Amino acid sequence: MEGLVLCPANYVPLSPISFLERAATVYGDRTSIVYGSYVRFSWKDTFARCLKVASALVQLKIFPGDVVN
Repeated sequence: MEGLVLCPANYVPLSPISFLERAATVYGDRTSIVYGSYVRFSWKDTFARCLKVASALVQLKIFPGDVVN
């Protein structure tokens, strides 16, 4: 893509959170994780599980910068 001018129409930097959200939207039913022979998750599943973990951490009053042992 030499010579392409980067602009909001063709380039958006992704954070880990925005990457997961975009992957769930664009590739929702595609496989994101394979573990062993039987465990498979789609991007929608992965995004939902990450949201659940984040919610649980907030409910435990664990925030960015906190140290968890």
